[in-house]
Amino acid sequence: MWKEFKEFIMTGNVIDFAIAVILAGAVGLVVNGFVNDIIMPIVGSVSGGVDFADMKHVLSPAVGVEGEANYAAENAIRYGKWINSIINLLIVGFVLFMIAKSKIKFMGAAPDPAPTADQTLLTEIRDAVSK
Repeated sequence: MWKEFKEFIMTGNVIDFAIAVILAGAVGLVVNGFVNDIIMPIVGSVSGGVDFADMKHVLSPAVGVEGEANYAAENAIRYGKWINSIINLLIVGFVLFMIAKSKIKFMGAAPDPAPTADQTLLTEIRDAVSK
């Protein structure tokens, strides 16, 4: 069983996947920092100084003083954080689009694979039937 596990772990696909997951986490931190520290202040400035993260609709206000007995926290719908998430998604999508587009530009598009034997046979049958 140990031998099978070792063979499974050492296959290229598992290692490639692990590298991709770790790299995706690092890229996610960079993109979140870019969005939160650079883009969102610009968006807030353009929208009149609004900080979306603070936008909320309070359903019930906080009762009492935090840390004391009978304290009840504020219950609110924080739609501003949701707006930030949507902006973040759009920026991440655009960045991934640009990365994919540049990869195709620099590496070239993958050529169409040659038809398989089954596809070749089906093409010959189709051509014979159409005659």
